[in-house]
Amino acid sequence: MLKTRVCELLGIEHPVVLGGMASATGPELVAAVSNAGGLGIQGVGSGRGRPTPAALAGDIRGRTDRPFGLNMLLFMADDEAIAATLAAGAPVFSTAWPTPEQDLGALFARAHAGGARVVHMVASVPDAQRAAEAGADVIVAQGSEGGGHIGVMGTLPLVRMVVRAVAPVPVLAAGGIADGAGLAAALMLGAEGVLLGTRFEATLESPLPAAYRQAICESDGHDTFVTEIPDVVSGSVWPGAYARVRRNRVMQEWRGREGEVRAHRAELSRRFGEARARGDVDEGVLMIGQDAGLIDRVEPAGDVVRRIVAEAEALLTSRVADVLVQPSSISR
Repeated sequence: MLKTRVCELLGIEHPVVLGGMASATGPELVAAVSNAGGLGIQGVGSGRGRPTPAALAGDIRGRTDRPFGLNMLLFMADDEAIAATLAAGAPVFSTAWPTPEQDLGALFARAHAGGARVVHMVASVPDAQRAAEAGADVIVAQGSEGGGHIGVMGTLPLVRMVVRAVAPVPVLAAGGIADGAGLAAALMLGAEGVLLGTRFEATLESPLPAAYRQAICESDGHDTFVTEIPDVVSGSVWPGAYARVRRNRVMQEWRGREGEVRAHRAELSRRFGEARARGDVDEGVLMIGQDAGLIDRVEPAGDVVRRIVAEAEALLTSRVADVLVQPSSISR
C-alpha cells in the first residue's frame, strides 16, 4: 500500500489530491475524493451569488467526515475573504497565485494558528522557495501541461527541481497527470503524491455540464492551447499565469485578437456563460490539460482515486523488476 509523508501530514489514506477549482469543483466531488481516501479541495470563488466559505465547508462536512481543503486565489483575496475562509475551519488551507507583495509568512501563520495545514501551489522554483520559507506544509509544483492557469515550465523538470529546492518540505506533482503511471513517475521524481484537475473534471460528481465532461473523454490531448482570452474577458490579471483551454470554435475565432477581445468583454462574457448553461462545448470555455488524452470515460471520482493508486502500486513493484538487471545475469 502506498503511504507517503503527505498521507501522514494531511490525515489521508492515498496521496491523491483534487485541485481546488472554483467553477469545476463542488461539495459532492470534494467529498467523493475524500471519502475514497484522497484529499478533496474546494475552490472558494468570489462574486455575487457564490456560496460563502462557511456554506461550502458545511455542505462538504454533511457529505464526509474525512479531511478536506478550501482553496483561495491569493491575488484576488482581500483580508475579509481570507478571514472568512480561515474561519470556515477546513483542515487544509490551500492557496495559489499570490502577488509579490503579499506576506505569505503572516498568512500561513494565521492558518496554522487556526489548526489548518497549508498547501501552496507554485509554477516556479523561486515561488516554491518563497512558500517554503513562509512555512507551507506542502508545496504543489504545477507544470505547464495542466489545464486552467499555469506557468511556463513543464512538469517533469519543475517537480524535480522543486523537490530539490525545498527539501524536506513535501511536494505534490501536478500538471499532465491522470493515471497511476503519472503517480508512480511523480514518486520517482521525489514527490510525495499528485494533485489532479482534468481527470476529476471527467467524473460523475463533477459540476461541469455532461457535454463538457464528454469533450474531455473525446480529447486526444493535442486540442488545447495557452491563451489569455478567458482572463481578458473576466477582467482578471493573474500574476504570471496563462490559461490552457480546449481549442474550440469560439477560441479559434478570437485567438490572436486579444485587443479586440477587450472591446467585446461584456458580449463574450455573456456568450461564455450562456454556452456553459446549455452545455455548448464549441461556444464555451473549457479549461483542460494535455492529459485529457489519457482520459476515456466519465466515472465515479472514488473509482478514479482507487484505480490510480492500484495502478501505481502495480507499476512500482513490477516495472522496477522488469528494468533492473542483476549483475550476475549480465553476459561477460
